[in-house]
Amino acid sequence: MLTTYREAFSTPGAPLFSATATFARLPLSMTGLGIVLLVVSRTDSYARAGTVAAVYVLVASIAGPVQGRLADRVGQGRVLWVAGAIHAAGIAITLLVVSEPAPAAHLAVALAGLGAPQAGNMVRARWAHVLDDRERLSTAFAIEAVLDEAVFVLGPVLVTFLTLQVSDTSGLLVAGGVSTLASWGLALQKKSEPPVADVAAPPAAPIDVSVLAPLAATSVGLGVLFGSTEVIVVAFTEEAGRDGLAGVVLAVWAAGSLMAGLVVGALPPSDPARRLRRALLGLTILFAPLGLINSVGLLIVGMLGAGLMIAPSLVALTRLVEVGVPPRRLTESLAWTTTGLSAGVAIGAATAGIVIDSSGASPGFAVPLVAGATASVIAWTLVPHARTERLGCAGR
Repeated sequence: MLTTYREAFSTPGAPLFSATATFARLPLSMTGLGIVLLVVSRTDSYARAGTVAAVYVLVASIAGPVQGRLADRVGQGRVLWVAGAIHAAGIAITLLVVSEPAPAAHLAVALAGLGAPQAGNMVRARWAHVLDDRERLSTAFAIEAVLDEAVFVLGPVLVTFLTLQVSDTSGLLVAGGVSTLASWGLALQKKSEPPVADVAAPPAAPIDVSVLAPLAATSVGLGVLFGSTEVIVVAFTEEAGRDGLAGVVLAVWAAGSLMAGLVVGALPPSDPARRLRRALLGLTILFAPLGLINSVGLLIVGMLGAGLMIAPSLVALTRLVEVGVPPRRLTESLAWTTTGLSAGVAIGAATAGIVIDSSGASPGFAVPLVAGATASVIAWTLVPHARTERLGCAGR
């Protein structure tokens, strides 16, 4: 296992751009939860907290493909400099107007979402650019999935501690600052940046909608599961009188995914479509009993098990995009799956907030359960790509 990862990190520039992007993505696990915690502390309404958080992720999901296409056309550096500044301004305004009547907070988080840096997609495009051995991309993408989960282990704990123990605005303040500075740090690393297409070169081949659309739809289902679960865990721990453990529960969930991601990264190449279908089915099955749980301790155990299916799903999904789209459209294509995830998070957060306000936290677990089942069904509609079929044959 260690040899596989050592070979990937021996690529010039890889350790630095991967580490920098990790810090740039830290707010992914902090901003949405930070918005929920801050709005609840000021308004005592999960419904409003869910809708404000939903606006943020929805705008970020719309802006993602735009940033991806611009990065492919004008370069990642230029996009990261501008996006980081816009994001920082949006977070700052949010902190100033969060207690004001609607739609002040909604407009502020929309600005923050507009500039949310797409560091995760850009770092994956860098891996695809610097790696000569295409089979090692599965390991590279697994590395990024593991780092994503490390972010989701640390982020919820950090933002919960800062918001509840330091000040209700400190969580978002740290998230915005880290995101901006790290994205600018990634922009400075020009040697690993994928080249911009020559204006005289023929246009890049079109994206195959039959390949990308089901993957984006699957991402929406996963996003609903992620967004609803985040809000439900906050409400569940508060109902149990253990609101300080919300970050811990979410961190344990991410820890399970991190462990699974380490294993997936060391496995030989195989059919990513088959892996995606199996992982989503397992995720749905593991979410089924969570609505029956009545203690935080049991919830932690259940979330750890469910987390084991997250990284395998995301690694397979990313690999399917990489093998199914033109190389010159990779960042944009990855951004579409991120858009699906973000749109799903928005829908899930808002839906879960409404269910929680009307029925309580435990019934809210029906939202991620249905979302996981839907994503699992969609995964079976995927049209195998020629390169995917060759990967599957090589891995058998």
